[in-house]
Amino acid sequence: MKMRLVLFLALAVLGLLGVGVRATWAVPSTPFVQVIDVDDTIDAGMAHRVQRAVDQARQDGATAILVVLKTNGGVVDDANDIRDALQASGIPTIAYVKERAWSAGALIALSCDKIYMAPGSSIGAAEPIPSTPKYISALHAEFVSLAQAHHRNPSIAAAMTDPDVVVPGLKAKGQILSLSANDAKKWHFIDGISDTEIGVLALAGIHQPRLRTAGATWGERIAQFVSDPIVSGFLLTIGFLGILIEMQTLHLIAGIIGIAALALFFGAHIVAGFSNWIVIAIFVLGLLALLFELHVLPGHGISGTVGILLILTSIVLAFGTVTVGLLETAMALVVAVVLFVLALRWLPESAFMRRFAFAGAQSVTEGYTAARPVIGLDGRDGVAQTYLRPAGVASIDGNRYQVQTDGEYIPAQTRIRVKRVEGAKIIVTRA
Repeated sequence: MKMRLVLFLALAVLGLLGVGVRATWAVPSTPFVQVIDVDDTIDAGMAHRVQRAVDQARQDGATAILVVLKTNGGVVDDANDIRDALQASGIPTIAYVKERAWSAGALIALSCDKIYMAPGSSIGAAEPIPSTPKYISALHAEFVSLAQAHHRNPSIAAAMTDPDVVVPGLKAKGQILSLSANDAKKWHFIDGISDTEIGVLALAGIHQPRLRTAGATWGERIAQFVSDPIVSGFLLTIGFLGILIEMQTLHLIAGIIGIAALALFFGAHIVAGFSNWIVIAIFVLGLLALLFELHVLPGHGISGTVGILLILTSIVLAFGTVTVGLLETAMALVVAVVLFVLALRWLPESAFMRRFAFAGAQSVTEGYTAARPVIGLDGRDGVAQTYLRPAGVASIDGNRYQVQTDGEYIPAQTRIRVKRVEGAKIIVTRA
């Protein structure tokens, strides 16, 4: 009797466990969808952000990736990086054109498995810039290939990039195609229209999903603002101007300001995904070579030239795109040189700048007076006490004088000779 009771209880416990296990198995898991906003210019920073979100979605086992598009386009190379990241994710991808997907944005939409649009949105207008036959042909082939891979009308995709493509009843020759949500649905180019992300996912067969939006961090948003070509150009101008003034004065203040501006420039481009530490290493090597020229072995010019070339190379590479880098760097350099030339005209007349430029010499008890006419120094020899670039301080007959050259650079502790005297102006040359 006891054995029967024990056996009955054991079977009852196993039965309850079985029910519990079956109940656990019967509860469906909540689908998790990674939402990625492409809501600004498509550039290297945006590509970096999308790649980070895709990697996180893959690690967390996302059911799908929803790409919400609100962009006028951007750099095609960066859009291709986003396309590659989405296609390599191994996760179903859904594009939702919430406002517009133009240019590179259309390329990203076409790379997704499904495309949905919001009422009033549009897609297309993907003619490349520059619109040369080479670039048009390349983008034409890219759009056609993506359309065919996802069973969409390749002619409509091609018409978004190539003005020569004709789609009867939709597009004539000489135009670039853009589609409204209704037209795209009418021509079966998209999978549906919905007002909301939840509605889009429901149309795609994903119900009651758990959404996680991968937006930009504060650091990335700040970096994206600083790495904007206009802001970057402003920082580069300050950086170049600071270095040029430092080469003239050697008082470190202008140099520190210039290097700080360039450090902010490089830091922002690294965080935004445009640059990397190899570019920073090139910049540091260039900076060290320039400092060697200024403070260790001035006058020979080799290390200075190498340093400037390395710094300019690193700045161009930091933009991520050589064409943009060359243009922005050239513009910033020209503006900095113009401001520097204007500063050279104004600074000698500035009382503050006169104190700044010769503070080291005037702090010595054996001072000089540059305002009174100088007599009897023609042909006299002396020693340059500071760098003459071209102005500085020299010791002549045991006295210190403010002197200048006719444009010649003379390092400190070099013997000099008075070439001529013009009132209170003493012109010297190498002895």
